[in-house]
Amino acid sequence: MADVIDTPPLLRLRGVTKAFNVGTPMETEVLHGIDLCLQRGEFCAVMGPSGSGKSTLLNLVGLLDRPTQGQLEINGVDTGTLDDAALTRLRGHTIGFVFQYHHLLSAFTALENVMMPLLGARGFPDAAMRERAASLIDSVGLSALQHRRADRLSGGQQQRIAVARALAMNPPLLLADEPTGNLDTRSADEVFALLRRLNREQRTSILFVTHNPALAERCDKTLLVVDGRLATQGGA
Repeated sequence: MADVIDTPPLLRLRGVTKAFNVGTPMETEVLHGIDLCLQRGEFCAVMGPSGSGKSTLLNLVGLLDRPTQGQLEINGVDTGTLDDAALTRLRGHTIGFVFQYHHLLSAFTALENVMMPLLGARGFPDAAMRERAASLIDSVGLSALQHRRADRLSGGQQQRIAVARALAMNPPLLLADEPTGNLDTRSADEVFALLRRLNREQRTSILFVTHNPALAERCDKTLLVVDGRLATQGGA
């Protein structure tokens, strides 16, 4: 019988804690011994009350901050062994971000906004970059609007462009921090459906922070963060 190759998870946290004001009388630990595993192609909802530690957890996974203790691995790389420059490179090529507010540059077109991560990586625009951005905009259903300025798009359209921008570097991991929170019900459903389709077609792993239980039920599993701890971890 052929040997079975054990593929490591895309994301693994072991005993991760996060404290602020370390070493001072104001020291406060906000995450306590987080153990988390996200497989490649998995779509995972993250829920919990305000102040529970969801944003802190996402900042750690997004390599925007470092754990106080514990181990955080992405793509099999122990991020605790990396310096700041190496972390920046890993983040830029491995992780895409979609936030509650789209953070598009209003004076630029949809196409130019999607090109921004590519410009950051390559330094100058070229035909291949424009083709990649146009293809991504087509994948989110907005080809007809690619040359429209961002401030002339609807809220749902802006968030779709933000999703396309997050995928510009073809990251295996997408972090979505309440991306439907500012949208009406129809637009929120459309953006979620888009993320779900991209997850299934491209096998992009997604951590989806939401307060909407109806959307969480449509994910592969749900993590509940309460008082800085993972209280439950179950399937959809």
